[in-house]
Amino acid sequence: MRHKLFLLFFFVILAFPFQSYASSSYVLPYPGSMPGSFSYKPHLLFEKVLEYWYFGNFSQFEYNLKESGKYLVEAKTLFDYQQYLLGYSALKKSDNYFERTKPSLIKAKSEGKDISRNLLILSNAAEKHIEVIEKLKKENPEEFNWQPEKTKASLLNLKSQFDASVEVRKKYL
Repeated sequence: MRHKLFLLFFFVILAFPFQSYASSSYVLPYPGSMPGSFSYKPHLLFEKVLEYWYFGNFSQFEYNLKESGKYLVEAKTLFDYQQYLLGYSALKKSDNYFERTKPSLIKAKSEGKDISRNLLILSNAAEKHIEVIEKLKKENPEEFNWQPEKTKASLLNLKSQFDASVEVRKKYL
Protein backbone atom coordinates (compact mmCIF):
# COMPACT_ATOMS: atom_id res chain seq x y z
CA MET A 1 0.00 0.00 0.00
CA ARG A 2 2.81 2.41 0.86
CA HIS A 3 4.47 1.64 -2.40
CA LYS A 4 1.31 2.63 -4.31
CA LEU A 5 0.97 5.88 -2.33
CA PHE A 6 4.57 6.74 -3.05
CA LEU A 7 4.08 6.12 -6.78
CA LEU A 8 0.89 8.21 -6.76
CA PHE A 9 2.67 11.06 -4.96
CA PHE A 10 5.63 10.84 -7.34
CA PHE A 11 3.28 10.90 -10.35
CA VAL A 12 1.46 13.98 -9.04
CA ILE A 13 4.76 15.82 -8.58
CA LEU A 14 5.84 14.98 -12.13
CA ALA A 15 2.44 15.72 -13.65
CA PHE A 16 2.15 19.18 -12.06
CA PRO A 17 5.58 20.80 -12.01
CA PHE A 18 6.09 23.90 -9.94
CA GLN A 19 6.33 27.16 -11.84
CA SER A 20 8.19 30.31 -10.99
CA TYR A 21 6.63 33.53 -12.21
CA ALA A 22 9.29 36.04 -11.17
CA SER A 23 11.97 36.67 -13.73
CA SER A 24 14.22 38.67 -11.41
CA SER A 25 16.01 37.70 -8.23
CA TYR A 26 15.46 41.16 -6.75
CA VAL A 27 12.90 41.28 -3.93
CA LEU A 28 10.79 44.39 -3.45
CA PRO A 29 10.64 45.83 0.09
CA TYR A 30 7.56 46.08 2.28
CA PRO A 31 5.94 49.53 1.94
CA GLY A 32 5.21 50.14 5.63
CA SER A 33 2.36 52.51 6.38
CA MET A 34 -0.01 53.42 3.57
CA PRO A 35 -1.87 56.65 2.73
CA GLY A 36 -4.95 57.00 4.88
CA SER A 37 -3.43 55.43 7.98
CA PHE A 38 -2.85 57.64 11.01
CA SER A 39 0.89 56.93 10.93
CA TYR A 40 1.46 57.83 7.27
CA LYS A 41 2.37 61.51 7.73
CA PRO A 42 4.74 60.87 10.65
CA HIS A 43 6.24 58.10 8.54
CA LEU A 44 6.91 60.58 5.69
CA LEU A 45 8.58 62.94 8.16
CA PHE A 46 10.69 60.10 9.53
CA GLU A 47 11.62 59.15 5.97
CA LYS A 48 12.96 62.66 5.30
CA VAL A 49 15.01 62.62 8.51
CA LEU A 50 16.29 59.14 7.72
CA GLU A 51 17.57 60.35 4.35
CA TYR A 52 20.26 62.35 6.13
CA TRP A 53 21.29 59.30 8.14
CA TYR A 54 22.39 57.58 4.93
CA PHE A 55 25.55 59.45 4.05
CA GLY A 56 28.13 58.21 1.61
CA ASN A 57 27.63 57.18 -1.97
CA PHE A 58 26.78 53.52 -1.45
CA SER A 59 24.44 54.31 1.43
CA GLN A 60 22.62 56.90 -0.68
CA PHE A 61 22.34 54.33 -3.47
CA GLU A 62 20.84 51.74 -1.10
CA TYR A 63 18.47 54.28 0.47
CA ASN A 64 17.15 55.56 -2.87
CA LEU A 65 16.73 52.04 -4.26
CA LYS A 66 14.91 50.91 -1.11
CA GLU A 67 12.59 53.92 -1.21
CA SER A 68 11.92 53.43 -4.91
CA GLY A 69 10.94 49.83 -4.32
CA LYS A 70 8.83 50.75 -1.32
CA TYR A 71 6.86 53.33 -3.29
CA LEU A 72 6.46 50.93 -6.19
CA VAL A 73 4.86 48.36 -3.87
CA GLU A 74 2.73 51.13 -2.39
CA ALA A 75 1.60 52.14 -5.88
CA LYS A 76 0.83 48.53 -6.78
CA THR A 77 -1.28 48.11 -3.65
CA LEU A 78 -3.14 51.37 -4.27
CA PHE A 79 -3.80 50.50 -7.91
CA ASP A 80 -5.07 47.09 -6.80
CA TYR A 81 -7.62 48.90 -4.62
CA GLN A 82 -8.47 51.32 -7.46
CA GLN A 83 -7.02 54.30 -5.60
CA TYR A 84 -5.69 55.71 -8.85
CA LEU A 85 -4.72 59.21 -7.71
CA LEU A 86 -2.72 57.92 -4.73
CA GLY A 87 -1.20 55.14 -6.82
CA TYR A 88 -0.24 57.63 -9.54
CA SER A 89 1.48 59.80 -6.93
CA ALA A 90 3.31 56.85 -5.36
CA LEU A 91 4.53 55.69 -8.78
CA LYS A 92 5.96 59.15 -9.48
CA LYS A 93 7.75 59.11 -6.11
CA SER A 94 9.17 55.70 -7.00
CA ASP A 95 10.45 57.10 -10.31
CA ASN A 96 12.12 60.05 -8.56
CA TYR A 97 13.93 57.82 -6.08
CA PHE A 98 14.96 55.39 -8.82
CA GLU A 99 16.50 58.21 -10.86
CA ARG A 100 18.52 59.27 -7.81
CA THR A 101 20.31 55.92 -7.56
CA LYS A 102 22.70 56.32 -10.50
CA PRO A 103 24.28 59.68 -9.49
CA SER A 104 25.45 58.11 -6.22
CA LEU A 105 27.16 55.34 -8.15
CA ILE A 106 28.74 57.75 -10.61
CA LYS A 107 30.14 59.77 -7.70
CA ALA A 108 31.47 56.57 -6.08
CA LYS A 109 33.14 55.53 -9.34
CA SER A 110 34.77 58.94 -9.68
CA GLU A 111 36.25 58.35 -6.21
CA GLY A 112 37.81 55.12 -7.43
CA LYS A 113 35.36 52.69 -5.79
CA ASP A 114 34.25 49.43 -7.41
CA ILE A 115 30.58 49.77 -8.34
CA SER A 116 30.13 46.56 -10.35
CA ARG A 117 28.13 44.80 -7.60
CA ASN A 118 25.86 47.81 -7.21
CA LEU A 119 25.30 48.04 -10.98
CA LEU A 120 24.20 44.41 -10.96
CA ILE A 121 21.79 45.11 -8.09
CA LEU A 122 20.46 48.14 -9.95
CA SER A 123 19.96 46.12 -13.12
CA ASN A 124 18.09 43.37 -11.23
CA ALA A 125 15.96 45.99 -9.49
CA ALA A 126 15.15 47.68 -12.80
CA GLU A 127 14.10 44.34 -14.26
CA LYS A 128 11.82 43.57 -11.31
CA HIS A 129 10.35 47.08 -11.30
CA ILE A 130 9.58 46.86 -15.03
CA GLU A 131 7.91 43.49 -14.48
CA VAL A 132 5.62 44.98 -11.81
CA ILE A 133 4.85 48.13 -13.83
CA GLU A 134 4.01 46.15 -16.97
CA LYS A 135 1.59 44.05 -14.92
CA LEU A 136 0.02 47.22 -13.50
CA LYS A 137 -0.30 48.61 -17.03
CA LYS A 138 -2.26 45.53 -18.14
CA GLU A 139 -4.54 45.47 -15.08
CA ASN A 140 -5.51 49.16 -14.94
CA PRO A 141 -7.34 51.58 -17.24
CA GLU A 142 -5.35 53.77 -19.62
CA GLU A 143 -7.02 56.92 -18.30
CA PHE A 144 -8.94 57.81 -15.20
CA ASN A 145 -11.14 60.85 -14.69
CA TRP A 146 -10.47 62.00 -11.12
CA GLN A 147 -13.49 63.88 -9.75
CA PRO A 148 -12.87 65.54 -6.36
CA GLU A 149 -15.90 66.72 -4.40
CA LYS A 150 -15.55 70.50 -4.64
CA THR A 151 -13.11 71.10 -7.46
CA LYS A 152 -12.81 70.56 -11.16
CA ALA A 153 -12.19 67.05 -12.50
CA SER A 154 -8.78 66.12 -13.84
CA LEU A 155 -7.81 63.37 -16.23
CA LEU A 156 -5.02 61.04 -15.13
CA ASN A 157 -3.25 59.45 -18.07
CA LEU A 158 -2.16 56.25 -16.35
CA LYS A 159 -0.81 54.62 -19.51
CA SER A 160 1.65 57.44 -20.16
CA GLN A 161 2.78 57.35 -16.51
CA PHE A 162 3.34 53.59 -16.70
CA ASP A 163 5.29 54.05 -19.94
CA ALA A 164 7.38 56.85 -18.42
CA SER A 165 8.12 54.71 -15.36
CA VAL A 166 9.30 51.85 -17.54
CA GLU A 167 11.52 54.22 -19.54
CA VAL A 168 13.13 55.54 -16.34
CA ARG A 169 14.13 51.98 -15.44
CA LYS A 170 15.12 50.74 -18.92
CA LYS A 171 18.16 53.01 -18.82
CA TYR A 172 19.59 50.81 -16.06
CA LEU A 173 19.17 47.36 -17.62
